[in-house]
Amino acid sequence: MHIMTRNVTVASASELPAGQRKLVFVNGRSIVLLNVEGRLHAVDNSCPHNGASLAAGGLDGNVLQCPAHGLRFNLTTGCMPGVGGLCLKTYAIQETDGHIVIHVEDAA
Repeated sequence: MHIMTRNVTVASASELPAGQRKLVFVNGRSIVLLNVEGRLHAVDNSCPHNGASLAAGGLDGNVLQCPAHGLRFNLTTGCMPGVGGLCLKTYAIQETDGHIVIHVEDAA
């Protein structure tokens, strides 16, 4: 199977000012976009523990907390602190010409 990466425009930059978050859907995937102090992050909206939505999770700096069971994920790495923790899928994200673009992989 060949994996292709493509860029998908998911929002305008004005929709995601610092401190805000937005839920988007790309190819049936639910993805949370977050702007933490001007730094953009994109992660799966599903907690790897039990599938709970992370969109409304508490945010402490760049750590997102699952509202269901309190698991905490570093938005930079996608992983829980420590060794052997669960990890979220993260997506490369950037602002280009006033638009927010994420890089998604598709099986070809």
